[in-house]
Amino acid sequence: MKNQKGQVLVVLLFFILAAITVISVAVSLIFVNSTSASKFEQGVYAYSISESGAENALMRLIRNPNYSGETLLVGGGSVTITVTGTTAKTIIAEGTYKDFYRKVAVQASYAGGFLTVTSWKEIQ
Repeated sequence: MKNQKGQVLVVLLFFILAAITVISVAVSLIFVNSTSASKFEQGVYAYSISESGAENALMRLIRNPNYSGETLLVGGGSVTITVTGTTAKTIIAEGTYKDFYRKVAVQASYAGGFLTVTSWKEIQ
């Protein structure tokens, strides 16, 4: 009878150790997934900042065809806008947020007093 009580304690300790291991693995997986989701969200935010810079450049080009770009602070990040070309305009908007960086290139042209966007894409 005395030996059985010791065996129950060993089995109980084994199950407690197994439960602690499972809980530790689950918590670490949750932490890793949470970190990945946060990084993905920051990358998307940097892309949104670069797109808003490109939209800002288009608006300014409509008002002033000689607009050449600027750097703006946008929602905790920044965007550097560069505009090149005379009638065919190339807009490069480089958005940064924390450690993330995204770049958008927009091709637009003036024809008959209208600014027409011909291409809009993310570039490396």
